[in-house]
This record gives sequence, C-alpha cells and structure tokens, in this order.
Amino acid sequence: MRTSLRRWRVRDGERGQVSLEFLGFLPILLILGLAAIQLGIAAYTVSQAGTAARAAARTASYEDPPTDPTAAGRAAISGWLASRADVSVTGGPEEATATTRVDIPSVIPGIGSFGTAERSATMPRD
Repeated sequence: MRTSLRRWRVRDGERGQVSLEFLGFLPILLILGLAAIQLGIAAYTVSQAGTAARAAARTASYEDPPTDPTAAGRAAISGWLASRADVSVTGGPEEATATTRVDIPSVIPGIGSFGTAERSATMPRD
C-alpha cells in the first residue's frame, strides 16, 4: 500500500507539466500554420497572375477588342487581388504580349507584401 501512495505523490509533483509543455510548443505551431497559409496565398497569387496575363493577351489579340485588355486582365482575377495587379500589354502586328505583376499579400500584420508574382502570356493576333 505504501508503494501505491508513493507513486501518487510523485505524479502530484508533475501535475500541469503537459500544459506548460504545450504552451511552450504553441508559438512554433502558430508559426508553422502561418507559413503554410502564406505559401498557399503566394501560390494562389501566382496562379491568378497567369490568368490575368492570358485574359489580357487574348483580348489584345482581337482585331477589334470589345474592351480594354488591361481591364479584361483585372476582371479575370479575384477582386481582392485585382487592386494589387499591374497589367501591361505590348506586341507587334502579329502577336500580343501581356505581363501581369501582382503583389503577394501577407498574412502577418504590419508586413504589406511578400514580393511580386509576375507572369506573361503571348497570343497571336487575328
């Protein structure tokens, strides 16, 4: 009987240790979570930049475009990224090239941008 009481006394001294270990590990989990979210936003921004470049180049390739190619490029992407997008269209008589630059938003407060995603697309003219 004394051995069982002795075991309980040792365990009573360790009460709350798991909670403290979790609190110590919590900042690492939060940093990893924010990094994963930031990586996903960066990949999504690169994809949207490619979509905007293709839409702008396609519109610029028409002989008589129905709308401004830069407006078409911005309209092709998500609204919260369209305000961060810079679409430019160049090209000659045989092809149209559109380049889109989009600032990658940050999930960390106080940091405005995590760089720029840039994509280009070239389409033959009609």
